[in-house]
Amino acid sequence: MGATGPGGAGVVERRLHFLTPLRRAWVPIAATIGVIAQQGEQAREWVTDLSQGLRVLSLVGLLLVFGVYGFLSWWFTHYAVTDTELRIRTGLVFRRTAHIRLDRIQAIDVTRPLLARVAGVAKLRLDVIGTDAKDELAFLAEPDAVALRAELLARAAGFAPAEAVSVGQAPERELLRVPVAQLVVSMLLSLGVWAAVVGGLVGPALVWWFSGSFWVTVATLVPMVGAVWTGSLGRLFTEYDWTVAESPDGLRLDHGLLDRAHETVPPGRVQTVRVIEPLLWRRRGWVRVELAVAGSKNGILVPVATREAAHAVIARVLPGADLGALVFTPSPSTGSRWVVPVWWKGYGLAVSAELFAARRGRLCRRTEIVPHAKVQSVRRSQGPWSRARGVADLHVDTGANETVTARLRASAEASALLDAQAVRSRTSRAAARPDRWMT
Repeated sequence: MGATGPGGAGVVERRLHFLTPLRRAWVPIAATIGVIAQQGEQAREWVTDLSQGLRVLSLVGLLLVFGVYGFLSWWFTHYAVTDTELRIRTGLVFRRTAHIRLDRIQAIDVTRPLLARVAGVAKLRLDVIGTDAKDELAFLAEPDAVALRAELLARAAGFAPAEAVSVGQAPERELLRVPVAQLVVSMLLSLGVWAAVVGGLVGPALVWWFSGSFWVTVATLVPMVGAVWTGSLGRLFTEYDWTVAESPDGLRLDHGLLDRAHETVPPGRVQTVRVIEPLLWRRRGWVRVELAVAGSKNGILVPVATREAAHAVIARVLPGADLGALVFTPSPSTGSRWVVPVWWKGYGLAVSAELFAARRGRLCRRTEIVPHAKVQSVRRSQGPWSRARGVADLHVDTGANETVTARLRASAEASALLDAQAVRSRTSRAAARPDRWMT
């Protein structure tokens, strides 16, 4: 459904899928449930005092109000694609128009919650440079969502409007698929998962033991159950059938059991790569790979994989990066052991022609990798005790508000690294390829 709207001549405004009002109606429903839960006994007494007929009329009235809210919210929501931007108009009383420049779009994710998959609809979530929150279009018919995503990415890549419509979905090549058995075993070998489960079981029991109040226990139990779910089954459902594929518009991540998500790692926007090796994973040679992408919330590249497979995927995110060739030098023992006893052995640093990499941790080892071209600033810090022991820290800041720190380096080495890193970053930025879609 579409019509020429106030956006200008030739600009066709379209509405979302006709099932969207059902989703919008959940906002006042959730608010009403929250108010009733907050009132507690008073709400129960009020409902008990009503006759059976008034209860039915009240329920019908609430459903009518919720339905009208959902319908009006859908009716006054439009979107349109122009030559330079995506416009989203919402609001009945207070109108809001979002102007999303196509050249600022860096990722468009397609998510399909369980009920949406049953209904054949999908949601588009847009990552835009310079904004923290994602704008979204929920919901569109699944074929329309896929076609709109392809059109927006084509226009962002510089295709003419007439060509962008016919470009279609870019082809992809699968790089990695995480087996379900490997994902389950990796979670069973994660101390964080067991900590969440034990905390969720022990916490409410202790609250009940000390307070003796049912409502206090329930108030404590609800957030703990949420934490346990997020760290165990919720994580399993989210990372189920994790697939990494390569396409001209970046790396595509498909995953999810109940809610299926299709995310994109935009080309050239990755600022930092973090390789995590939990203690119980090392014998199997497994790692987890996380990302820091400027302006994006997509933070996981690979939930679990062998070290060799993960390095191959990272090489596609950071062209020219060879993690296997990095040689880490440990912190000097003479001064470091007095600044950070025992754990100083977990720190290391490696610098290559393309990368700056810092390692930390002995139980759970974390390796953070930054391409020289993504370094925004370099800092050297040294406290009084570190200065007395002849060591200093080197901090590298990136465009994703991330800081990678090489801890406990010899003072002379840290000073030399500071000057050398500034030169490497400047020359690497000058030679870096432009961040473009489909090129």
